[in-house]
Amino acid sequence: MLAENALSCGVVIVAAGRGERAGSHAEGPKQYRRIGGRPVISHTLDLFVNWPHARHIVIVIHPDDAALFETARAAALPAGERLTVVHGGPTRQQSVLAGLEALPADAVSHVLIQDAVRPFVEPAILERTLAAFQHGARAVLPAVAVADTLKRADANGNVAETVSRSGLFAAQTPQSFHLATILEAHRRASASGRTDFTDDASIAEWAGVRVHLVEGSAGNVKLTLQKDIAMADQRLSHGLPDVRTGNGYDVHQLVEGDGVTLCGLFIAHDQALSGHSDADVALHALTDALLATCGAGDIGDHFPPSDPQWKGAASRIFLEHAAGIVRAKGGTIMNADVSLIAEAPKVGPHREAMRRNLADFLGISIDRCSVKATTNEKIGFIGRREGIAAIATATVVYGGTDA
Repeated sequence: MLAENALSCGVVIVAAGRGERAGSHAEGPKQYRRIGGRPVISHTLDLFVNWPHARHIVIVIHPDDAALFETARAAALPAGERLTVVHGGPTRQQSVLAGLEALPADAVSHVLIQDAVRPFVEPAILERTLAAFQHGARAVLPAVAVADTLKRADANGNVAETVSRSGLFAAQTPQSFHLATILEAHRRASASGRTDFTDDASIAEWAGVRVHLVEGSAGNVKLTLQKDIAMADQRLSHGLPDVRTGNGYDVHQLVEGDGVTLCGLFIAHDQALSGHSDADVALHALTDALLATCGAGDIGDHFPPSDPQWKGAASRIFLEHAAGIVRAKGGTIMNADVSLIAEAPKVGPHREAMRRNLADFLGISIDRCSVKATTNEKIGFIGRREGIAAIATATVVYGGTDA
């Protein structure tokens, strides 16, 4: 069983609807229509397969859609044993309950309930949800403030009044909850015969659970009509890719010693690099480059040299931490390039070992890792062998943003 303060997330993706408002189509219900060359549900599934906090994923499908789902599943990232498929009921409310019942309660403490036809959820929404859980929230709703002026119509289609939009929000998914809390609320609603709830947050409200709002996203749209699907296809097929490049620079002083650590590799030398950690100037520069791609500050923000726990620490810890931040924000690391500026030691004999280290630390292939070196032609502090500098560049592709 989970410890009382443990937090482990499951996901229920609801995909059992018929999508009548989107019209009939040869590809099937709207969750199986193709956008960007793949079914809508494949894009939604990819998001949660990529999210490192999703321990278990339940897909709720219509009994008639087994073949359609298997095709969509083949077009998505493999989820392995984390994925369970169950059949839904006549209403969304019944389908969600079936999904909740399928989650392993002994391994999952919280659940995110997601509409299959919202394929553009930003990873930042998931991180805000997780933060709310960690601060004690038992129900979390992503929402955006209503911006349009609202009118209430009479029975004849005329404006009856203008409704104040102050304090009004449009609800989105994933709607997220402490699992035992929302499961009990759904069971109570089912037992009472209530079938008129429009979302899971309204069931939580009915059960007396306080629902905490977090910032949603204008891009987190629900594909309801045929025109929504067409716009989503255009967004994926013709939109600009979100490719970001970050740069990092670092320098450390050379002092008397027996070797230097560069790109995680110790090289015997008649000098050493001075620093609070292992002073790996290459990994420090690359850490800053990765953090720059998502505006996450610099190495000093995350690992301040004033903190004694980092004294003598291996710099791969810093780099792997930065890579984790990038991935949590939806980034895929495409390339890492490091240039070392030093008179000595010679980098050439160690270049391949350094590249292998970078590939290992970042979890990418070695052909995406580059290490280069040059001297400073005996000019300046580097030329006098007083220090070693490094310049690093990282390229990361981000998905699911509004940019």
